[in-house]
Amino acid sequence: MTRRPSPYLAYTAGRIGVFVAVAAVLYLIGFRTWMLVLLAIVLSMPLSYVLLARQRIAMAKAVEDRLTERKKLRAQLRGDK
Repeated sequence: MTRRPSPYLAYTAGRIGVFVAVAAVLYLIGFRTWMLVLLAIVLSMPLSYVLLARQRIAMAKAVEDRLTERKKLRAQLRGDK
């Protein structure tokens, strides 16, 4: 039985990976110092939105499921039906 990584970890690792890849490309092009970091942040945001859509949706579902579960638990603890 294979275990999937948590959606939070998968999305976060993906975002970091996209940022590092963009920074590496910019470094090879010749950008250095603060301009490298600034451009890598700005360019990695829309790339992550497109490239990590599946991971983002899975993470959003995990958050929603967790909130629903917490609401149910609170209702049980209060004695609601």
